[in-house]
Amino acid sequence: MTLLPITVPAVLLDVHHLDPEAGGWGFRVDHAVATAAGDTYVLSGLRRYRTHAAGSADPAEQDFGYQLITRHDASGQPTATAVFGQALPGGSPSVIPERDGASLAVLPDGSVAVSSRPGSTHLLSPDLDEVLASWPMSWGWKKEQDAGDNPFAASIAVTPAGRLLCMTSEYGLSNWAGAHPNIVAVSEPGTVPGPGHKPVLRAIATLDARTEGQSDGDSYAHVRYDDAPVRGGNRPSPSLTEALSELTGTSGSLHGYLDSTMTRPAALGDDLFVVPVFGKTYRSTNLGQEFSFALVDDRGVLRGRLGGLHLREDSPFTGFDFTVVADPYRARAFHLNRYGLYAWSADGVLCSRMPTAEKPFKPLVHFALLECTPAGELLLAHRKQHLLLRVPVPQDLDDLAVAVEAALKKQYAPVSWLWSDSAATVNPL
Repeated sequence: MTLLPITVPAVLLDVHHLDPEAGGWGFRVDHAVATAAGDTYVLSGLRRYRTHAAGSADPAEQDFGYQLITRHDASGQPTATAVFGQALPGGSPSVIPERDGASLAVLPDGSVAVSSRPGSTHLLSPDLDEVLASWPMSWGWKKEQDAGDNPFAASIAVTPAGRLLCMTSEYGLSNWAGAHPNIVAVSEPGTVPGPGHKPVLRAIATLDARTEGQSDGDSYAHVRYDDAPVRGGNRPSPSLTEALSELTGTSGSLHGYLDSTMTRPAALGDDLFVVPVFGKTYRSTNLGQEFSFALVDDRGVLRGRLGGLHLREDSPFTGFDFTVVADPYRARAFHLNRYGLYAWSADGVLCSRMPTAEKPFKPLVHFALLECTPAGELLLAHRKQHLLLRVPVPQDLDDLAVAVEAALKKQYAPVSWLWSDSAATVNPL
C-alpha cells in the first residue's frame, strides 16, 4: 500500500501568488494510470476564480485554469509535469485546450494519450516534454466543418495484447444535441497511433441506434463497421439501449434505458469489456433509476452485467459515480460509489462488497476510484486531501476488505491539502 501527495508545480503557485489558506482556488484529480515498470501518471486540474480579478493583467491577481499531468517514478517521486489548458504568464498559447472529464492511457510504445469528450486525443512523449500528435474534436451543437477537426476517441483503455478499447462520439443522434458518446470500438492488437497515423477502430457496440438526424458528413473514416464508416444503419445491432431494455424488462418504462448515457469502457481482458450505461436523469431524484455495467465481448455480444447491485441501495446516481475500472491481467472489475466499494470476477459475479455505512469503510466516501494498475493495485484519489492511494488487490477477492481497511488507516499531515513540488521538470505544452 502506498499513499502519496498529488502535487502542483511550485512555479505555478509562485507566479500567481496562490495562497493555499485563501479562497477562490480549486484542485481536482481527473484520472491516473500506471505502467508495468511502476511509474504513475496523474491527470489533475488547478483553477482560481475570483470576481474582482476580471480583466487584471497581473498574474498574481488573474484567474486561471490549468490541467496538469505529473509523472511519478516507482518510488512515488514526481519527475515531470506537463502544463496545458492555458499559457503560463509570458508563454506561448497551449496546444491542448482544458477539458473536463479527460482521461489517460499509456500506449504499448510508452507514449501517453490524453483523451476527452467529445473525441479529442493528444499524444505525449513518455517524459511529458513533447506533443507527438493531436486529433482534436470541437464542441458544437452540430458537426463542425472546421478543417482542424480530426477526432480519434473520447477515451482509450489498453488491453494486455495492445488493443485499444475506445469510446467515440457521433452527431445527429435522435433526441441529442451536439456530439454524444455512442460507439464502443477496438483496434487490432499492436496498432499504435502516432504522428501521421491513426489506427482503424472496429465498432463492436452502439448505445443509441436512432440516427434519423444523421447526414452524409456525420461519420469518421477511422471508426468502421463492415468495412465502411459507422453512419446511419451501418452499425452494430441491436443497440445497447435495446439489448439492456430487453434484458431488464424495462422497454417503454420512464426508468428504462431510452436516452441513456455511457461512460468510459474498461477492459476485463483482450476480448471482454465493461461498458457503464445509466438511464435518463431527471431533475427530481434518480434513486432507483436503471443502470448497468454491461459485459460486452469483442464481437459485440452482450454477455450480461456485473451483478449483485440493488437499484437503490447501491445506486451510482447518488454522487453520479459511474466509473468502473478493470484489471485485464486478472479478469476483475471494480466500482466505488457513495454506498460502497465492489469487486467482481469476469463472469459478473459480485465477489466483495465494502459498505461505506460500516465504520472501517466510511472514509471511502471521500475517495474517487481512478484506475487499476498492471500490478493489480487500485488507484484512488482523496477528493479533499489530494492524495493518491494505491491498494494492492489480493489474489482472493474475499480478502480485499481486509486490504482496503488497512490502507484507509494511513494518514498524512495536512498542508492545506495543496502539495507544492519543486523537484519535477515543468513542461508547458
